[in-house]
Amino acid sequence: MSSAAVKITDTEIRRQAAGGVRDLRDIENRGLYLRFNKDRARASWYLVKKGEWNRIGAFPDLNAKQVVAALPAIRLRLESGDGSNLSKWVTVRELLDWYAERMSRDRNLSSKRKKTGASLIKCHLIPCLGNQPLAGIDKATLDSQFMWPLQEKIGIDYVRSAFQLLALAFRQAFKLGHISANPMAAIKFNDFSKAKVGIKPSRLRGVQLQGLLEQLSEVTKAAPLDAMLALMMLCHGTRIGETRQARWSHISLAEREWFIPAEHTKTGVEHHLPLTEQACELLIRYREGQYARGYDGQFLFPARNGKALSEGQASAVFTRLGQGEWTSHDLRKVARTGWADIGIDHLIGELLINHAMGHNVKVYIQSDVMSRKRDALEQWHAHLDQKGFNHIHGLTGFRTGDSGNALEATEHKACKANQESTIGEV
Repeated sequence: MSSAAVKITDTEIRRQAAGGVRDLRDIENRGLYLRFNKDRARASWYLVKKGEWNRIGAFPDLNAKQVVAALPAIRLRLESGDGSNLSKWVTVRELLDWYAERMSRDRNLSSKRKKTGASLIKCHLIPCLGNQPLAGIDKATLDSQFMWPLQEKIGIDYVRSAFQLLALAFRQAFKLGHISANPMAAIKFNDFSKAKVGIKPSRLRGVQLQGLLEQLSEVTKAAPLDAMLALMMLCHGTRIGETRQARWSHISLAEREWFIPAEHTKTGVEHHLPLTEQACELLIRYREGQYARGYDGQFLFPARNGKALSEGQASAVFTRLGQGEWTSHDLRKVARTGWADIGIDHLIGELLINHAMGHNVKVYIQSDVMSRKRDALEQWHAHLDQKGFNHIHGLTGFRTGDSGNALEATEHKACKANQESTIGEV
């Protein structure tokens, strides 16, 4: 067997494979060799340094262009003692394509999380870093090719999200053995920026509740679905995704509870919310309205295709309602702030808002949490009644916890029970 000095390209490799040469030496890149296997269809890449043959990878898994692009990083790795072997992926794009496909098939991720991840990869990570060799990823490269250019175009919070996604992709690929080393293992976001994640103030304040409820009272007449979506979020502090996907089977008027399954929550944990008298009456009236309009399906907020409102359709509701002045998330914020203002315990507020909680905290408070959450929402809905909520749900003059007029309260409950028997366990 002999060797030949050539400019190594994929075309030249295929031409030489038909002959009897064992080794090809690249005339343009010092120390780069390709050694054919016995069957000549495959070969191995080597970088020869001081007489030592350091294997890079296999051909055709790694083509000539990929190996040449990675050579500077491979030489640096050899100098530092990290070895020369590359995985079947050479560029960051290949790793990100793999991770994007993996995310798209992960049933544990919400649809919104998948879309956000796919957008970050397609619009920011691949354009900035896609052509970079995996072995060449370091702080200097990330700073010059990714962090600094990107922060000029988009907010620092979004840059942080992109960085975290990139780090997660590298970590998962290394854990599963797709890459031999994780160059991002010791790199942190604050290596590049000390900027704090911004907290956007709510564009709805407590003093605006009366005007907001007056608006929703008018909307109820013309667009009951729009008004109800906003009211359920305002009353319970729920997220738009949790609310828009609500089904009548999740609502128990008998037990006075709204169940939100884990697959609909951001935290991936099922959520239980007490329903106050006001909320029950609101739901009963809304369901009767659906029946009157000819809808007896399973969703509180159905789309025309018979499914629940999509993310885009739900967002369009708040575009109509907010008119650019406030968003769906502002309803959640004003509810959380309102709970604090009327003296709701901080921990109960966090449980109602369904923020992620530590395991020890959950174990500690689980004994009497539903009754405490119910007390909190009854206080909140009584507060909303003072701002005009009572004119919407039809319980004018009735307040949960009033010591007077017990007969009126009893009659209301009896009426509600009769309605429940008519509409069933909605």
